Amino acid sequence: MVRGLLNKLASKSINVAGKWQQQQLRRLNIHEYQGAELMGKYGINVPKGVAVSSIEEVRKAIQTNFPNEKELVVKSQILAGGRGLGKFTSGLQGGVHIVKIDQVEEIAGKMLGQTLVTKQTGPQGKVVSKATKCFQLASVVLRSRLAIGKGFHANTVGLLSSIVYLCEKVSLVNEMYFAITLDRTTAGPLIIACREGGTSIEDLAEKFPDMIIKVPIDVFKGITDEDAAKVVDGLAPKVADRDASIEQVKKLYNLFRESDCTQLEINPIAETSDNKLVAADAKLNFDDNAAYRQKEIFALRDPTQEDPREVAAAKADLNYIGLDGEIGCMVNGAGLAMATMDIIKLHGGTPANFLDVGGNASEGQVVEAFKILTSDDKVKAILVNIFGGIMKCDVIASGIVNAAKHVSLKVPVVVRLEGTNVDQGKRILKESGMALITAEDLDDAAEKAVKALKSA
Repeated sequence: MVRGLLNKLASKSINVAGKWQQQQLRRLNIHEYQGAELMGKYGINVPKGVAVSSIEEVRKAIQTNFPNEKELVVKSQILAGGRGLGKFTSGLQGGVHIVKIDQVEEIAGKMLGQTLVTKQTGPQGKVVSKATKCFQLASVVLRSRLAIGKGFHANTVGLLSSIVYLCEKVSLVNEMYFAITLDRTTAGPLIIACREGGTSIEDLAEKFPDMIIKVPIDVFKGITDEDAAKVVDGLAPKVADRDASIEQVKKLYNLFRESDCTQLEINPIAETSDNKLVAADAKLNFDDNAAYRQKEIFALRDPTQEDPREVAAAKADLNYIGLDGEIGCMVNGAGLAMATMDIIKLHGGTPANFLDVGGNASEGQVVEAFKILTSDDKVKAILVNIFGGIMKCDVIASGIVNAAKHVSLKVPVVVRLEGTNVDQGKRILKESGMALITAEDLDDAAEKAVKALKSA
């Protein structure tokens, strides 16, 4: 969602976050502690921190890394924003705590393995799978970012926290906002900066647009001293050394470019009492297309924080997005899939997903698609809509029949086949003896799916 915000800032197109639908991830999202470690490798100033996943590791980290600290920041690690204002299902308020050193074990213990609910996770929250300690940030920002839209599926809302991040105490005297994203208008990277940070940047962008500065970077020339100086002027640091700040901006851009980032957001990027510019918090996303050359970074992927259905779909090379409806859809082609979802809505139903099997799916992929659809307890009916061009109808039909052998189909299935080998496909379905509902066209299929849903 933050990536969406950055795109909006770049294009000046403001949308209401609550109306957004969950998008299938086409980018790698890593944990805060992983991002901090990566930035440190590029010479970017970050608070000292340690990731831990057990109470034993907490004790060891305190003794080894923070022997002289009186306070630490304990931060739950989930792939969602709004942690500070979140609440654990166990009752603990907040996923970020500044605590005395003798309280670190207690707070970390209450976070590890627990589910944290934030505005971005939905009502079921996410599990904290590992805990990390950070030195305390004197000005820890307890904020929430854009809420995930209503299309976010209940099976994926809420995150389990099994990682806690422990960080050093840094005295912050000023908080600002910094981000780099990809801008379609300029066809290249765009740096976004604001002299106010640590709060809801989307509200600032709407109320005080003049406070947001944008510096497009020529992807062929790279960032120049002049570009970096413009960014620093937009940040308007009060105590940080200007030349050193310019170098930090250049290092951040180098990280963005060399690591194939799609987004790098620091909120807040802050000034410390010793006149340094520090990345107090960071969110980094990476282009999935670069996985082949960013193997070390993509090895950081945490599938436990993702929708398990989308993980399974990705393994089967299927395009899947979970939604909140009751009619599961299996379609070939993204455009036809979108049209199918629209017409289901037109007839009074609600789509449970977007699922594009592509133009050259195998029987095995069709079987996997049915497994994913039927794993969703909300699905009360399934609509298969295939217009065979490259995709052959007989392959889909064979896949449906084989899927029935592997999956217990307890919901009505409406099938509309048209195109290449359609007669063979229909014959395969008819001879299978399956209780399928056939449809002549898309409108007929959607109408029958909604009717089957209501009578189920």
